[in-house]
Amino acid sequence: MRREIFETIKLSIPIIIAQLGVILMGVTDNLMVGRFLGAVPLGAAGLATSLSFLVTSIGFGGLGVIAVLISQAKGQNDTAEIGRLFRAGLYVAILMSIVLGLVGMAIGMNMDALGQTPEVARLAEPFMYYLSISTLPLLIFVAARQLADGLSYTRVAMIVTVSALCFNALVNWLLINGIWIFPKMGLNGAAAGTLLSRIYMAVAILVYIYKTKHFSRYLVAARRVSTELVVKILRLSVSVGFQFFFEVAAFSLAVVMIGWLGESQLAAHQIAINLASTTYMMATGIASAGAIRVGRAFGEQQPKNVRSAGTAAFVLVAAFMGVWCITFLTASDFLVSLYLKDNPEVTQIAATLMIYAGFFQLSDGIQATGLGTLRGVSDVNVPTIITLIAYWGISLPLSYVLAFTFQMDVEGIWIALSAGLTFSAVFLTIRFYRLVRLKRPEPSNLPIA
Repeated sequence: MRREIFETIKLSIPIIIAQLGVILMGVTDNLMVGRFLGAVPLGAAGLATSLSFLVTSIGFGGLGVIAVLISQAKGQNDTAEIGRLFRAGLYVAILMSIVLGLVGMAIGMNMDALGQTPEVARLAEPFMYYLSISTLPLLIFVAARQLADGLSYTRVAMIVTVSALCFNALVNWLLINGIWIFPKMGLNGAAAGTLLSRIYMAVAILVYIYKTKHFSRYLVAARRVSTELVVKILRLSVSVGFQFFFEVAAFSLAVVMIGWLGESQLAAHQIAINLASTTYMMATGIASAGAIRVGRAFGEQQPKNVRSAGTAAFVLVAAFMGVWCITFLTASDFLVSLYLKDNPEVTQIAATLMIYAGFFQLSDGIQATGLGTLRGVSDVNVPTIITLIAYWGISLPLSYVLAFTFQMDVEGIWIALSAGLTFSAVFLTIRFYRLVRLKRPEPSNLPIA
């Protein structure tokens, strides 16, 4: 167990930093928008970012299955299969980005129908267009990084993402404020910065993969795209993607409901959810590392190692999110002050929401790890049903009832979201340990979508 924990930590740290870099681009956008432009643009940016993440979550989350398949192929020493999986994954990413980008555009064109205030809807529409266009480079980056992650070269995506984060902050500052020769684009400057940063990420990781010796033998071993693998990855990615979609949808639609309550509640929610999303993305780094370790043991036909790898991931994420739970509970005022100044109404609401965010940290981390470890053993159908019930059967209906029927305002919505996370965490964990009781973790013995 100690060895598994050590190996998972070593593998997960670069993934955590890379995941953190992706979400910190949104945090950077919101920090700069809040500081330079105020609460209403912050709410508009938060609305567009949440809806965009809702749409792209199917691809962003689903493409993670490629790393697991590559890890399983690595466990079987199948070099050609690894190359075929990489090329097929890029094709799937392009197909997904076209469909999801068009969906995002359609949402942007109908922003008024979401019941937001006129000013928030007006500002959010063009922001949504920029984010929809950036879906293509984002998903290409996500698909390409699966090769590196699946082969345990997790520092590659980390370096690319951290450098892109710095690039994004610089471009945001230049375009929001119109510094030097750059136009003053205001809120849309932050969206343009995200688009340019995602293009940089896609180009950088592809150049690295095709120009370094670490991956050359896999690319040479499989020069043609396998239609069969494209279909397989697309099928698995959609199933896994909907697991993420159901959760993200609950949070994104919660943003819409909070918008009905008022602009102050919307801005406060955006601050609290930004911070909670940051820790969640870090937890998904541990979950991804756990999925890769479980997948490798699964490919090697080592049932004891499958269980040990999964347990190590659960232990690590519980300790990690426990620390953040304490941080959110004890430093809520300071964390909120990083986003806004001179707006006591919003800061007071946000500080209260940070308390709720602290309490659901453990559930959030464990359910993410449950999904990851189950991906490692190629179990996707039952986890999809569990997440559907948790977020659409519990969180969303309960959000409306608590917020509007029982007049609990935005706090009621956060209580409902916590309930869904807890349900998902409990049943996904039970599902993993029930599966690994099987003596031989072979594909024929486990349910595979």
